[in-house]
Amino acid sequence: MNHDEFRKNAHELVDWMADYLVNVRDYPVKAQTKPNDILSQLPKTPPENGESFEAIFRDFEKTIIPGMTHWQHPGFFAYFPANSSPPSLLAEMLTSTLAAQCMSWQTSPAATELEERVMQWLGQMIGLPDNFTGVIQDTASTATLCAILTARERITSFTVNDRGFDSTAKYALYCSTETHSSIEKAAKIAGFGRQCLRKIAVDQNYAMIPQELENAIRADLVAGVKPVAVVATIGTTGSTAIDPLRPIAEICQRFKIWLHVDAAFAGTALILPEMRWMNDGVELADSFVFNPHKWMFTNFDCSAYFVKDAESLVRTFEILPEYLKTAEGDRVKNYRDWGVQLGRRFRALKLWFVIRSYGVEGLQSLVRHHLQLAASLKTKIESSSDFELLAPLSVNLLCFRYHPKVVDSLEQLNAINERLLEIVNATGKIYITHTKLNGAYTLRMVIAQTKVTESDVDSAWDLILATARQAR
Repeated sequence: MNHDEFRKNAHELVDWMADYLVNVRDYPVKAQTKPNDILSQLPKTPPENGESFEAIFRDFEKTIIPGMTHWQHPGFFAYFPANSSPPSLLAEMLTSTLAAQCMSWQTSPAATELEERVMQWLGQMIGLPDNFTGVIQDTASTATLCAILTARERITSFTVNDRGFDSTAKYALYCSTETHSSIEKAAKIAGFGRQCLRKIAVDQNYAMIPQELENAIRADLVAGVKPVAVVATIGTTGSTAIDPLRPIAEICQRFKIWLHVDAAFAGTALILPEMRWMNDGVELADSFVFNPHKWMFTNFDCSAYFVKDAESLVRTFEILPEYLKTAEGDRVKNYRDWGVQLGRRFRALKLWFVIRSYGVEGLQSLVRHHLQLAASLKTKIESSSDFELLAPLSVNLLCFRYHPKVVDSLEQLNAINERLLEIVNATGKIYITHTKLNGAYTLRMVIAQTKVTESDVDSAWDLILATARQAR
């Protein structure tokens, strides 16, 4: 493809992209394909000769698009969102055009220094104390791994990186039974193993019980086990439960344990002063993460990780072979030493575009709108005679189920709600997912898509109501 062809194809592609954003409602939100439908349409061997862009794009529209779940569809109420926005999309286009590998200051000074400033902005926007330093990771899973690894090195005086684990030493990590699975994965990757992870009981709102945490810590100390880190969650994946941060943080302070706060989804709500109650006690934490790529209208991937002890973070990851040494030395930040990856994308650019395009007030307005839509739906669910909420509404995730008056069996209720979910999603009009809370099959509906409207939420609820009778 020569330059003229690129220009022509790029213009056509941008027109398609703009049309897609306008017409995304016309697609079924969840892919309506079966396993191997796409695979069976793809040649088993690569082409010997190059093909035209026109031919490739025809196959993109014919083969790939039908197999895509449309995360930017206003009917997307599943999982947590991976939101996008026009300014973020434009920034991604520039990022791809520049194609910079931003591993160190010298490889792209602007990328490093923009990241430093944008992370300062984000910290201010969510009310973090000034003694936290930010760095962009790819996902919250990676950020949590960074926290666990740094806590590991600090408690072992940075010996595990050099010599590996002492086979006689015993360690423990702590989280609630509702904490995201990435915590367990981090425990495995960091070398602690699953058996070192203590899952603390939760209360009736699915939030960690601080006294149970303290009991577990004391029991480990008596048994000669060293507590390493606690993960508190602001907005669990199952129900967006809010762990009581201050009492947990005070326990960690008392026992000198690293406290990591996982606010991957709900952290965006902290840009609203009225939601800062969720973060009470954060000044006592050691690290904190939230994902602008979930609910702050920034294309995936972009995870904002903040740490108090940046020196320990860098010491945990820093490796300096001769080919990475530069004249600037310690006068600059080399973000390759702030996480697992050596190679880094220019993620700060899209954050910069988003924050400048919307402004803090514009972002706050969108987030408040989502919270209001969720509160309105909560009222409708509570008013329904045969639906019930299964968890408190803390942010903008509704956890509920269909409960006909004539059905009391948990097994039967679970089967009914599973069928309801399948039927609703098969329509292609909306997409919701599920979890289990205390064994109950729970429908999850999160209201956070960039362009979702009150009409979209009302239509989704009407569809669920109309479908419920079919699921019995």
